[in-house]
Amino acid sequence: MTLYLTTPIFYVNAQPHLGHAYTAVVADAVCRFARLEGREVFFQTGTDEHGDKIAQAAATAGTDVRDYVDRVSAMFRDAWPPLLVEPDNFIRTTDPEHVKVVQRILQQVYDRGDIYFSDYAGLYCKGCERFLTEKELVDGKCPDHLTAPEKVAEQNYFFAMSRYQQWLIDHIKANPDFITPERYRNEVLAFLSEPLDDLCISRPTSRLTWGVPLPFDQRFVTYVWFDALINYISGIGYPDGADFARLWAGAEHLIAKDILKPHAIFWPTMLRAMGLEPYRRLHVHGYWSINDAKMSKSMGNVIRPEDMVAEFGADSIRYFLLREMSFGLDSSYSEDAVLARRNSDLANDLGNLFSRSLTMVKNFADSRVPEPGALNDEDRALRDASLAMMDEYRTHMRDWAFRQALEAIWEVIGQANRYIVGNAPWELAKEPDQAERLATVLGTLLETLRCITCVLHPIMPAAAGKMSLALGLEPGRRLDEQRRWNLLPPGGTITLGENLFPRIKRKKQ
Repeated sequence: MTLYLTTPIFYVNAQPHLGHAYTAVVADAVCRFARLEGREVFFQTGTDEHGDKIAQAAATAGTDVRDYVDRVSAMFRDAWPPLLVEPDNFIRTTDPEHVKVVQRILQQVYDRGDIYFSDYAGLYCKGCERFLTEKELVDGKCPDHLTAPEKVAEQNYFFAMSRYQQWLIDHIKANPDFITPERYRNEVLAFLSEPLDDLCISRPTSRLTWGVPLPFDQRFVTYVWFDALINYISGIGYPDGADFARLWAGAEHLIAKDILKPHAIFWPTMLRAMGLEPYRRLHVHGYWSINDAKMSKSMGNVIRPEDMVAEFGADSIRYFLLREMSFGLDSSYSEDAVLARRNSDLANDLGNLFSRSLTMVKNFADSRVPEPGALNDEDRALRDASLAMMDEYRTHMRDWAFRQALEAIWEVIGQANRYIVGNAPWELAKEPDQAERLATVLGTLLETLRCITCVLHPIMPAAAGKMSLALGLEPGRRLDEQRRWNLLPPGGTITLGENLFPRIKRKKQ
């Protein structure tokens, strides 16, 4: 089945940071893995550019709001290539085609009777850009932004979301993988156990002009969620684009847990009102803290993607983010932790294995893939572990269990390093009657490296690309085609390149 994967469209009231980078890296790794399995993939990201906070941020910056969103949106677009993140589409909610789709849907839902006009008084959180209920407050404050909401009374348009509450409950219960991990599915069902309020979907132009005008009442602009969420279908040609039906059938969304409610409740009910099937799955990840403290501009601990890449390199950052966080839970980022992963896992384990193996092939086999002899128990153990790792890796990656997938790879890397020590090819090379045994050991190492290279492509594409080039691997082969032994042709050329992961010295404090 086709995979259409989206990140949330990132809000341009602030510059890209670590949290955005993690979401983008996860999405890119999932898409690369799906392609490795031979699936058609479409990966979309972009920026959300309307609403109160955007107008306020532009005013604070002393610039025109359009100039402001253009500048910050470009920062997000430019943040991804250094991290080797390669989306197929970058959408902006200020794109004219997106605005047309939003207005078309608003008119459609209004004509069906699911949008109505009413007076409303409630507690409005500027950070969330929505009204909160008393039950959602903690000590009278928004739990996400730690600020007291404002009491607002005005006339607005509302989406009759409550009409679809029971349908949504039934759909979630009938589709256990609709929201993952399970803790977030349970959280949504708990919320839906109480009566669902209708959703305010407008702001009067007397209070906000920076938004999509309602097609049926120009005195109002669209509330941010009824604009932003629609990017997921406007970006693939809704309603009658040639690829829309095929891509939407494979739609999966990736978000952070702070926007669970809009994606798990607002969006499915909106789709139901439009007459569209809901997305296939919603994947929810946790928060990153910095040195165990919450990331905050006021604390000065916001981590920028470009700074991470400049310090450690894209592959190291991708590896760290996917290895350190158990998907769905919170985790902590620190330079010391990244450095430790870089120098231990990547330099000592993977880099050393690759370098010493290819150096021995160069020195003892004239940089050629040797013709192996019969395998002994130790050879077969490494072969079997390598092939089993590919199966385990595939299972974990399909389950979005990136940490476990990488742990499986590193178990084989450790076993291969021990295999070198145990078989001592440098000693075998001294004995002419051990030539066949030497060829078997080197061949076993090269095949192990080939398996490792295959599964590393979605995680560390640059390093895996260098490894593929050094091993003379044919590009673009599917995972199931590579889960075999002795695929490297005897006599094939092996190229010893530069060190994959030179150790990085700790910066002096």
